[in-house]
Amino acid sequence: MKKVAIIGAGITGLVTAFYLKKAGIPFTVFEKSNHIGGVMKTETKNGFLFERGPNSGVLSNMDLVELFEDLKDDCQLEIADKRSKKRLIWKANNWHALPSSIKTAITTPLFSFSDKLRVLGEPFRKKGTNPNENLANMVKRRLGKSFLEYAIDPFISGIYAGNPEYLIPKYALPKLYNLEQDYGSFIKGAIAKKKTIANEEAKKVTKEIFSFNGGLKSFINALAKNIGKENIILNTNVSVIKTEKIYKINDVEFTNIISTVNAPNISEILPFISKNELANIENLEYAKIVGLSIGFSNWNGIKLDAFGGLIPMKEQKNILGALFMSSQFENRAPKNGALFTVFVGGTRKTHLTELNNDEIKNVVAKDFCEMMQLDEFNPDLFEISRYDKAIAQYGLDSKNRFEAIKNIEHKYKNITLAGSISNGIGIADRVKQAVILAKNIAKSE
Repeated sequence: MKKVAIIGAGITGLVTAFYLKKAGIPFTVFEKSNHIGGVMKTETKNGFLFERGPNSGVLSNMDLVELFEDLKDDCQLEIADKRSKKRLIWKANNWHALPSSIKTAITTPLFSFSDKLRVLGEPFRKKGTNPNENLANMVKRRLGKSFLEYAIDPFISGIYAGNPEYLIPKYALPKLYNLEQDYGSFIKGAIAKKKTIANEEAKKVTKEIFSFNGGLKSFINALAKNIGKENIILNTNVSVIKTEKIYKINDVEFTNIISTVNAPNISEILPFISKNELANIENLEYAKIVGLSIGFSNWNGIKLDAFGGLIPMKEQKNILGALFMSSQFENRAPKNGALFTVFVGGTRKTHLTELNNDEIKNVVAKDFCEMMQLDEFNPDLFEISRYDKAIAQYGLDSKNRFEAIKNIEHKYKNITLAGSISNGIGIADRVKQAVILAKNIAKSE
């Protein structure tokens, strides 16, 4: 009989366990820390409900939609307020909304006049031929430098906390890469994709921002309830022993091992895999980030009618961006208050993550007061979370990493290397990968 060991109780591990449970396949989830959910945590303090780790997700695939439908009796999905469709970019000491129509695209001060004209020719430009082209070069080639500096650069800071010159679209943003490769153009591809949305299931993939009533912990708790807490072991360091036909963890036999841990930790849990075999996996770069939850019981700053604001690297500020959490979701702050999530660091400003808490507060206060039009920085909530390996960076080394994963899984029967080391970094990506893992195990001999 199959028996699966899932190592790591983050999103990938928990969702895989959820679907194995539905398929009637025995499993055990092993987690090194004292809690499930990985870096996803929801806390309450001083009248604020805030997240440590991811703050929200995007309804971007059917696997996510179907999972939430399965869990609807145990957690209530919350779609972000319509104001979240508005995204702000900082330029020349002011916030400007990203264009959402032809009129705003023409009038926005974010992009140069020449690049606005250049966009008209984007559908007729030849598609790229270099699969290893970085994101910065791809955007400059198709849209122009100002689009890179004031649209893509801050977007990448918000998603990857990374560098467009390092990230390779084929691996980091495959949907964008495939628009050009399949349709010859971003614009033509987007139009063609929109026309293909015909059936009711596809319409459920709304691309809306989501969380849950009570925060993302409601999602984690719902998964745990359905998985069964008896199937989750916390506070345990795992080192898998490989025998001729089976794997063992603490003298318990398993037919399948699924690792969802970060790249540097794989050798600890799977010591029988050689350093040479893991070399192209363990060299994966991660963005180091400091996340701050900042709350005000009575808000007297700018009008918070947007998803949040992102800061281009060109503007030379210390913070990467600020999300307006209390404008997106209900009950995140007191009635007249406001809750923000602010990020510092990333691959291009790692030095800021080395500052102590007081230094971080001073650095953030200066930028925050300027951008939010506050006379003084005196929040009622100021919580700091540090993440040394926050977000995997999909650069030029991704091809070798994916090949190394494939080779290991081929050599060692029923070993699977999952998690953010491949197949994307977002919540939707993790869920999609988990669904595939569970299906593959269910149909395997």
